[in-house]
Amino acid sequence: MSDKRIQKIGVMADSHDNMEKLDEAVELFNQEKVDMVLHAGDFISPLTALPLSNLNPELLGVFGNNDGDRLFLRERFEAEDVGQIKRNPHQFTLGDRTILLMHQPRLLEIIKSSPIPDIVVYGHTHNIELDEGPPLIVNPGEVGGWMTGRCTVGLIDLRDLSVEIRDI
Repeated sequence: MSDKRIQKIGVMADSHDNMEKLDEAVELFNQEKVDMVLHAGDFISPLTALPLSNLNPELLGVFGNNDGDRLFLRERFEAEDVGQIKRNPHQFTLGDRTILLMHQPRLLEIIKSSPIPDIVVYGHTHNIELDEGPPLIVNPGEVGGWMTGRCTVGLIDLRDLSVEIRDI
């Protein structure tokens, strides 16, 4: 996944089977021409592969605590050519940035005092969090909107680590 051409990523979490809002998130990410999309867990149903299959960029996600049938979720994502879902947490490199993608923020305090990674993306709480760090910590809120009533995603520019939260 190391690719210096990747400059802008979309981030989302906690979609919880809200297919309408997943469609809107996909549309926004495609319009913004993001280079990759990260999902910080709680897809819930394998049916979420269908709206996510319309993403132009690759998707990389981690499982959340409410993702039940993980095997079938992975199978559907592969069959629909959506992307990969990894075990939680998952660390990888994009360009010259190290990114930690996780669902639950259990290790957040330890990570905040660590020089690695450059970016932490997480979900689970359904609440937006932006901490410029280092490391940059982003919880884009929830796509599903079931808990807060607000459906949001994030855009991260890897060049300057700027973040924009968008309502969908």
